[in-house]
Amino acid sequence: MKMKRELMNALKKAVRFGDFTLSSGRKSNYYVDKYIFETDPECLRILGEEIAKMIPPGTQRLAGIELGSVPLAAVASIQSGLPYIIVRKEKKGYGTRKKVEGEFAAGDMVVVIEDVATTGAEAVRAVETLRELGAIIDTVIVVVDREEGAEENLREMGVSFVPMVKAKELL
Repeated sequence: MKMKRELMNALKKAVRFGDFTLSSGRKSNYYVDKYIFETDPECLRILGEEIAKMIPPGTQRLAGIELGSVPLAAVASIQSGLPYIIVRKEKKGYGTRKKVEGEFAAGDMVVVIEDVATTGAEAVRAVETLRELGAIIDTVIVVVDREEGAEENLREMGVSFVPMVKAKELL
């Protein structure tokens, strides 16, 4: 209970009110600035501990989506002892030209970690990318669910959507 209260206090610092356009293209009168909570060491510690508790048994790897959820995957990796991979939004045009960085094998059970989800488009793309490469994805853990369709969109893919905090709790 104390942890949830500390987490809520840290996340509330990241809520901004005004006129915003979200990555989904939707307009909103509030914005959850993930970089506020993702750059605060105490908040990251709490998030890592809480995410580690939510990881389903049998998980072999965590996945963070470039750029926002990479710190979350890293801190959850440290807390859980599970390795993590990074899913790029698009292949890089140099070096290895990979869309997924880090080591994993086809058949690995991977949990995707997301920072803030509105429609879940980034998580959906990450799940599709990883599945194309043979990973088994049945869970996405998100820090803040804006409650605007992400859960339904992931459920349609057969993916369990596990939010830490719902927008109504923050607002």
